[in-house]
Amino acid sequence: MSAQLQHNAAWEASPLAFLSRQFIEGVPKIPKGVTLSGKTALITGSNVGLGFECARQLLALDLSHLIIAVRNQTRGDSAAQKLRNEFPEAKIEVSLVDMASYKSIQNFVKWCETLPRLDIAILNAGLSRPQFERSDESKHEMTCQINYLSTALLAILLLPVLKKKRGTSEPAHLALVGSDMSYWAHWTGTSDSIWDTVDDPSSWSSNGAYQISKLLLIMFVGKLSEYVSPDEVIVNFPNPGACRGTEFGTDGKRSKIEQFWMSIAKPIVGRTVSTGARSYVDAVAVKGKGSHGSFVGEGKIKPYPQFMYEPAGKALQETAWNDLMKELSFAKPLEILKGSN
Repeated sequence: MSAQLQHNAAWEASPLAFLSRQFIEGVPKIPKGVTLSGKTALITGSNVGLGFECARQLLALDLSHLIIAVRNQTRGDSAAQKLRNEFPEAKIEVSLVDMASYKSIQNFVKWCETLPRLDIAILNAGLSRPQFERSDESKHEMTCQINYLSTALLAILLLPVLKKKRGTSEPAHLALVGSDMSYWAHWTGTSDSIWDTVDDPSSWSSNGAYQISKLLLIMFVGKLSEYVSPDEVIVNFPNPGACRGTEFGTDGKRSKIEQFWMSIAKPIVGRTVSTGARSYVDAVAVKGKGSHGSFVGEGKIKPYPQFMYEPAGKALQETAWNDLMKELSFAKPLEILKGSN
C-alpha cells in the first residue's frame, strides 16, 4: 500500500522519476485471461480522450454493459455510437451528469440505483482552467470544485450503490483518476482551512491549482479507504501520466510555460492515449485489495506525495477531510460512510 512507501516518495517527485515513468517503466499490458464479461462499468467524462479510450479497452475485455456519463447528450450519443459500431454485442448507454452541479450528481446516483448491476466506476471527468474562475453554485474555485469536491461527492454517493449492485462475490472497483502532478503540489497555506488557499485568486495559477486539486483528491482517497472494506469496494487512484493527443488543458489563454509544455514538450515526452488509459484498466481489472486507498501507476503501487507523510501534510489531510464533510453536509456523507463499514 502507498502508506508504507514513504522511502520512495522523494524519488517519485524528481524529474528523473518522471522521465523514467514516461519512457522506461510505462504501463504493462493487461494480462491474458482477464475478462469483464457480465460486468457493468460507468466512466465519467468518457466521450473523448482518456475516458473514451478506457471505455474501448474495457469493452475489448468483454465488458457487458457500459455507461458513458457525460454532461452533453449529443456528444455522449456520438461517442456511444462509435463504440456500438466497434462492439455491437455490448450494451452501451449514455447518462447525463454535470460535475459542476451537486444536484446533478445526486440525480445521477439516483439513476445508478436503478441499475441491475454496477461493478466498476471510474471517475475520470476533470479540468484545468486557464484563468481563475468560481463555481456559480458553491463559489469555490472551479478546478478544485470539479476535480476534488464534486468527484468526492460522487465517490461517496456511489459507494452504497457499488456495494449493493456488484454482481459477484468479488469486490467492486471505484477508481478516482489521479495525476503524478500531485507529487509536485506546493501547499502555501496553513492547515487551519483549505479555503483560504484554494479560493485565493491572488496566489492562483492554472498549474498550481491543478496540482493542489489532485493532492487533495489523493488525500481524500486515503481517508475514504478507511470507511469501506476492500472486500466490498476497492478504492484507488490511477495515474495515466502525461499523455499527448488529448484536448485536456488546451482551452483558453495559457501562460508561456504552459504553451511550451502543450505545444513542444508534451508531444515529445507524452504517452499515447492508449497507454494512459491502460492505467485505468489496470486499476479496475487487474489490481486487487492491495491497491485499496493507494496511488496506482505503471502497473505498480506507488507512494503518496512526500508531503502526505509529513506532520504538516497529515494535519492538512485531516483539515481537508473536515472541510469536505462540512461542504457536503447537505448529502449527509458521514452517515453514508458509516453505513459502508
